[in-house]
Amino acid sequence: MTSVKGRGAPAERPAAVSQTLARGLSALQAVAGAPDGLTVQQVADEVGVHRTIAYRLLGTLSQFRYVIRGDDGRYRPAAALALLGAAFDNNLRQYSVPVLRALADEVGTTVSLLVAEGDQQVAIAVIVPTQVFYQLSFHEGSRYPIDRGAAGIALLASMPPRPGERDLVRQTREQGWVITHGEIEPDTYGLAVPVRRRPHAPATCINLISHREDVVRRGKDAVVRAAQELSAILN
Repeated sequence: MTSVKGRGAPAERPAAVSQTLARGLSALQAVAGAPDGLTVQQVADEVGVHRTIAYRLLGTLSQFRYVIRGDDGRYRPAAALALLGAAFDNNLRQYSVPVLRALADEVGTTVSLLVAEGDQQVAIAVIVPTQVFYQLSFHEGSRYPIDRGAAGIALLASMPPRPGERDLVRQTREQGWVITHGEIEPDTYGLAVPVRRRPHAPATCINLISHREDVVRRGKDAVVRAAQELSAILN
């Protein structure tokens, strides 16, 4: 069984947006997050629009090859969406997944890759081990404030010092890793290690989460090695 957490704090929306564009992006996100596909009515329900509007949105997305309609009438992600995702940070996710997969199987718990985006931390990849029955997890795309949890601390430690930053950020900058408890989810331990990258690349870190402190502490050296391996790949 997998325990799936929420998507975290939503990004703040600007006061003025294009309603049509916002609806189209919402429809795209809904389809992208549904492995079994969605019907037109399900997309309408997700976006909060009439079925006719959802059909038009899906038609436009299909025209640009971001979604495709299957024989069962359900819409699923199409090839152009993969190309769009690959464009993010020079294919960061694709390069990181093999390293994260090996790490998750080695330490036997969920690991993830997060990047800093403004004042938030965003999960780019979340990998659970293949041979573990129960595992704590959360969604790719989850967002949380950057000043919270092991991953946020590790991301801040990858940046220049800020006035009033927590002592834990400075400590992480010096030792290269950080462990926190209960800052994102109650009774959950987090271990994060910054991934050293070229200047101007987004602050990046590998994060490990577990309800067990011993698992987190035992996995520290493996996470440090994985961060070093990924840094060498990216640089």
